[in-house]
Amino acid sequence: MQVSETLKEGLKRGYEITISGAELDEKVNEKLAEAQPEIAMKGFRKGKVPMPLLKKQFGPRLLGEVMEETVNGAMQKHLDESGDRPAAQPQMKMVNEDWKEGDDVVVAMSYEALPEIPEVDYKKLKLEKLVVSAGDAEVEEALANLAENVKNFETKKGKAADGDQVVFDFVGKVDGEAFEGGTAEDYPLVLGSGSFIPGFEEQLVGVKAGEEKAVTVTFPEDYGAEHLAGKEAVFDCTVKEVKKPAPAKVDDEMAKKYGAEDLDALKGQISERLASEYGGAARQVMKRQLLDQLDGLVSFDLPPSLVDAEASQIAHQLWHEDNPDHHGHDHGEIETTDEHRKLAERRVRLGLLLADLGQKNEVEVTDSEMTQAIMTQARQYPGQERAFFEFIQKNPGAQQQLRAPIFEDKVVDFIFEMATVTEKPATKDELQDAVKALEDDA
Repeated sequence: MQVSETLKEGLKRGYEITISGAELDEKVNEKLAEAQPEIAMKGFRKGKVPMPLLKKQFGPRLLGEVMEETVNGAMQKHLDESGDRPAAQPQMKMVNEDWKEGDDVVVAMSYEALPEIPEVDYKKLKLEKLVVSAGDAEVEEALANLAENVKNFETKKGKAADGDQVVFDFVGKVDGEAFEGGTAEDYPLVLGSGSFIPGFEEQLVGVKAGEEKAVTVTFPEDYGAEHLAGKEAVFDCTVKEVKKPAPAKVDDEMAKKYGAEDLDALKGQISERLASEYGGAARQVMKRQLLDQLDGLVSFDLPPSLVDAEASQIAHQLWHEDNPDHHGHDHGEIETTDEHRKLAERRVRLGLLLADLGQKNEVEVTDSEMTQAIMTQARQYPGQERAFFEFIQKNPGAQQQLRAPIFEDKVVDFIFEMATVTEKPATKDELQDAVKALEDDA
């Protein structure tokens, strides 16, 4: 077997692997000899089938296996000896397409090698961490928001306004006949909630307790009940009470509605949640600082195929963001721009750098971390959690999509421990502005 270099240009590599027909024939014979004791054929006892007959019967299939094994073995041996790490699976192509049994096999192998990553003194990195405390004002603001979410309704005098609750009886009729499901008593409807047929709630704005009103609406064409779809209906409504919204009192009773023992316990939970949210946001800001510094520190050749693939993905993602109503992939080709490529080069460069650092320092994603990530994703598919788990287990690509961000965050945390981090007190608004700046630059 011979391996000769045909291309070495930047990170592009090309080689020609030649395997002699004699070598292939020898390996086929070795496999046949190994299997011979276990083979029985009509007219021969087990283990006594002549080699020429075995070769005629099984030789062609074994030859294909031997060719594949030998080529793959030659490729792996070359990578081990050269130290090259392909950016993607090497491309293999048979050169002598008119090959016949007994001929030498010539295979062209090509790939892009991953670059050598320069060493970085991470201890020289200087980062600033915004520290925001969850003070009384922030806790009180959160409490007020919670109270708004569990607001009560109190009886009011006068006409119903948007946002008020109307308690009423109604009977719905189509062509003068009441229809099933169109009748209710003491129904509480918040005007403006959009919970009734379009056009219904607006007609109750201005009604008063004791008033009767006929509300005329047309069911949507795509309404769930086919016998009502597209038809005009009249609802005879009797208003019993009009109520105005009133936030719940911030007290122990409200706290219990949120699962806390009392108000002090709820405040403690809110303080912990806010501290976690502020910490997570501050980490995002510091991570961007880190990536910006690393991007300015390192420079090395990038595999063109990785940059092309990343640029195409960025262009595709941005196109769908600009065309949110188009969910499929049945659109024309999306061209990549210089901006797409510039961003792609940054992502590939930083990705390779972090991957190299993680590999050298044996940073790994544990089974428990993967399980937690899968469980978190599975919650987005209520009722289909088991199917989601099975999909992940059978799909290595999906597993990698979950593993990659966990690995990156662990490497980033590893760098944080080595870098010089200075804490800077900040307000909630300053932190929000910093996070918004990240989104604007994304």
